[in-house]
Amino acid sequence: MSLAAETREAVRAHPFVRDALRAGLVNHSAAAAWLAERADLDGDPDAIAAALRRFREDLPAYETESRSASVTMRSGVGVVDDAGDSDSAAGGGDSGAVAADPLLRVGDAAVVDGGDRTAILATGDVDTAVLADALGRLAAADVDVAAAGVAGDALVCVVPRRDGASAVRAVEAALEAVPVEEN
Repeated sequence: MSLAAETREAVRAHPFVRDALRAGLVNHSAAAAWLAERADLDGDPDAIAAALRRFREDLPAYETESRSASVTMRSGVGVVDDAGDSDSAAGGGDSGAVAADPLLRVGDAAVVDGGDRTAILATGDVDTAVLADALGRLAAADVDVAAAGVAGDALVCVVPRRDGASAVRAVEAALEAVPVEEN
């Protein structure tokens, strides 16, 4: 494989570098040095930087779009194990009983009423791109996410109660600027 192909593969393995290239925010020399070390690229950093510049030309520009969704907050939820093992609950005081209609269910875990966490619910034009951006914003704000998912026109993020307002702002901000992927 050529150094240019290896560089493209390394960028694809580090999506934040790809997004920064698309947005035109990369110091190519610094990114080349970082990729040479982290992705174990065997080549001259100047050649890697040149490959990054050429790759950038092939990428679509970084663009965002606004999405329409209603964002609400529901306090008093918990993440529990469907099997009824209350020791596996992800919030103190959560019971092992699963409600008839959990907000979210993945495998044996469910988000149900009766805990010490807050669920952020967005309903409307939501998808995995909104969820990914919201999770990135929550991580940047140091908000721990106990559970998250999206299906149909609903998105759910479960956070500690004290972080509920910050999480609502993060999800609303994500909806205002959802990254648009190229076709």
